[in-house]
Amino acid sequence: MPYPNILYLHSHDTGRYVQPYGYAIPTPNIQQLADEGVVFRQAFCAASTCSASRACLLTGQYAHANGMLGLAHRGWSLNDYRHHIVHTLRTVGYHSTLIGEQHISKRPDIIGYDRVMKIDTTRVDDVAPAAIDFLEGPPPQPFFLSVGFFETHRQFFTPQPGAEQSVRPPANLQDTPETRLDMASFVESARSLDAGIGRVLETLETQGLAENTLVICTTDHGIAFPGAKATMTDGGIGVFLIMRGPGFPSGMVTDALVSQVDIYPTICQLIGIDVPDFVQGRSMMPVIEGRATTVRDAVFAEGTYHAAYEPQRSIRTRDWKYVRRFDDRTEPVLPNVDDSAGKEMWIERGWPSWLLDREQLYDLVLDPYEMRNVVEDPANAAVVTDLAARLEQWMRETGDPLLQGPVAPPPGAELNDPDQRSADDPRTFVDGPV
Repeated sequence: MPYPNILYLHSHDTGRYVQPYGYAIPTPNIQQLADEGVVFRQAFCAASTCSASRACLLTGQYAHANGMLGLAHRGWSLNDYRHHIVHTLRTVGYHSTLIGEQHISKRPDIIGYDRVMKIDTTRVDDVAPAAIDFLEGPPPQPFFLSVGFFETHRQFFTPQPGAEQSVRPPANLQDTPETRLDMASFVESARSLDAGIGRVLETLETQGLAENTLVICTTDHGIAFPGAKATMTDGGIGVFLIMRGPGFPSGMVTDALVSQVDIYPTICQLIGIDVPDFVQGRSMMPVIEGRATTVRDAVFAEGTYHAAYEPQRSIRTRDWKYVRRFDDRTEPVLPNVDDSAGKEMWIERGWPSWLLDREQLYDLVLDPYEMRNVVEDPANAAVVTDLAARLEQWMRETGDPLLQGPVAPPPGAELNDPDQRSADDPRTFVDGPV
């Protein structure tokens, strides 16, 4: 049987806010894909910032191992772009094409794709037609096609008048006219994302390519609302992940804990090639094929730089979340939270003066919204000891530089001061302007 084509569909800042995950957000095309494939209900990114998350998925390595500790457009890069999955796939004859968002290099031509299609924007209206043109080509096979959409990043679309009357904001935000309008704008952006995904999948079908194409549909991290993106909460690291293709059952839903670093080795096992030694993820194929019910008993996540420095690491099991912060700052880092109505509401209420705990433990059974830190509860001492030790062991085994002290940014990096209010405030440049 020929190698399957691989279609990697990905969005910005969507978290799990799509219809198959139970949210009242109309995404019928993503729902249809879920009905036809495998839905991973407990999928997590390995880093809750844009470039780091994508780098983890595409290299199978954690961010501190692949080098993407910050944002590519602000000066960070992979240690070795040859670790990108397109290079491994090329060894067995795959042709790779990039369309739209990529976010792991200032210069997409250095990543290693055989073709980078030039389009005006990374919005659906430009990305979807380019992807359709590629699929109608006809395309060289087997192909790895990355189709990246800007949606649902902020700069949301304007909703229809009155749309805010029938939505509600995320559960950690007060329900007000302002937060409802913001959420309605997100929903409108999600509609656009879904329409783009639908157009691409429809073309895959009409061109007779669907039967032998693995579709991977996911996002980079949580939504761009306070308490989600750029945090270690489930709202920040929880992602939607749907896969459909040869070897995948139809209509399967699994609660196995999986990390996006597991996608790389899964692809390798599916097509029957060796997993490179540098890959740190685990194949999901035993679960997909019904030979196992688990992939791992814990997922790890991290954040180092976003707009500003905020080093933190976490381990999440099915029932517990342990988070450790690695600097002396005790107040929220406001530039790392996207500007929004919810952020302004929190600021007005005094959120900037809240004190952050260096260590945090959350009971995900009793406290799924992670609002009550129980790290000091004597009843949880054994859990804290175990998870802290496992987190440190993971950091050592994967060579995390945080264990040696503060992590310096690369020369030329753009940074916000942690005391600033917004990522749009004036930035400083490491070693002078670039």
